[in-house]
Amino acid sequence: MQDMKKEGEWLITHLRAEDADTPIGNLLREEWKLPRKQVHLLFQYKEVLLDGEPVAQHIKGAEGQEIRLRLCPPEPLGLDPASEVPDILYEDDHLLIVNKPVGLLLHPTESHHHLTLDHLVAGHFFRTGLQAKVRHVHRLDQDTSGVVLYAKHAWASALLDELLRERKIKRTYWAFVHGRVSKDSGKINEPIGKDRNHPTRRRVTPNGDQAITHYQVRERYKTATQLECRLETGRTHQIRVHLSYIGHPLLGDELYGGKRDLIQRQALHGAILRFEHPFSQQVVEAQAPLPEDLLSLEKKL
Repeated sequence: MQDMKKEGEWLITHLRAEDADTPIGNLLREEWKLPRKQVHLLFQYKEVLLDGEPVAQHIKGAEGQEIRLRLCPPEPLGLDPASEVPDILYEDDHLLIVNKPVGLLLHPTESHHHLTLDHLVAGHFFRTGLQAKVRHVHRLDQDTSGVVLYAKHAWASALLDELLRERKIKRTYWAFVHGRVSKDSGKINEPIGKDRNHPTRRRVTPNGDQAITHYQVRERYKTATQLECRLETGRTHQIRVHLSYIGHPLLGDELYGGKRDLIQRQALHGAILRFEHPFSQQVVEAQAPLPEDLLSLEKKL
């Protein structure tokens, strides 16, 4: 795949020399990761064009020929668009990366939630004329700030979900924890499951799901440490659980043993998101600066 771009409802690319000997239907299934049923329907309803003309699945194209796929039909937003403007870190035809502020839910969990990050993204889509469902690729807790990735159409969502499953989307967090962490770096490989004694808390348990967190010291203070954490897996509350497990809970994280004398929320920030773009194959990296409350905490420490 090369030169993938979006034009209205169509995604457009051009065949490479190595694509020429492969039926176009096979390319869509094998290289472009489209489900077999979806590929069949695309050809059945003439939504695949070769140089502007409908084409059959078994046809092989030539280098440089244009392929058009109608994979982006207009969709309802699914949410009422908010007037507040999201803090956009990166955007193109296929994806959007925004900086989530502290205290804002990522998506509505109750019917009365009408202002979440998803609502802000819906407002951005509405104002820019994009008729697409709001699709976040990963999540952050309400009281965690930082980078969140969105897909702008169903195919981008499917490809980004696959990158996430394959651990090819690298997520880096900055965390302020109680105590001076002695090791400069480390790896926490402990399974995480639900805590049967609490409705929302998680804990390290032998019967839990595999969870791996890497950490590195950014700065040591008198009674605290700032860490850089990188996730290999994405379990609920993973960093919070793991750091508490090794005796260094997040400042402000009362659920996992932290104290709120210096900050009123868990001192955790989704700082950096890095991955290979599923269409351009270029590396995308977005970084969200520390929010004001963590900058203030840094000064206190």
